[in-house]
Amino acid sequence: MDPILILAAVMAVPLLWLLVTYNRLVRYRNHCGEAWSDIDTELKRRHDLIPNLVATVRGYAAHERGLLEEVTRLRSECMAETAPGPRLAGLENRLTDALGRLMVRVEAYPDLKASGQFLSLQHELVMTEDRIQAARRFFNGNVRELNNAVESFPTNLVAGGFGFSRRDFFELSDVRERATPSVSLER
Repeated sequence: MDPILILAAVMAVPLLWLLVTYNRLVRYRNHCGEAWSDIDTELKRRHDLIPNLVATVRGYAAHERGLLEEVTRLRSECMAETAPGPRLAGLENRLTDALGRLMVRVEAYPDLKASGQFLSLQHELVMTEDRIQAARRFFNGNVRELNNAVESFPTNLVAGGFGFSRRDFFELSDVRERATPSVSLER
């Protein structure tokens, strides 16, 4: 065989590996971006529902003003934070907690619980929360794949050379949210 062909073949194998590895890292990064977009869409949906929910509750439960103001303030903070990461995850977790406390307090207002508008908003909010959780799981799965590739040898050589880096998971930051709820069936 011609020595030039042998040399070309030997050089082509590492180049081909480099191209395949780079393209895989790009695919993982794009999957993370797409998954974040799904979370962002559902968060925006939740943010759009909150003013209607607050207005409905305010009409029935005027003395829950402090909690309503907290929900409104957290919504504004969440909407102002556009970059995915630990700060946004923390804000969204605090908003989720405040919305949960609001829903618990609503139990004390039978007229509000019977309101068709409130029931519709509550249903939409529950569905949106479910979609946010599904989008979080999808995002975290894609982040896991990217992080594994960025940290594994020899892929980490390509990742470091082309500026690929780890991403943060979108996870619960409040230990109360991780706790198993207690349920009592006693009366």
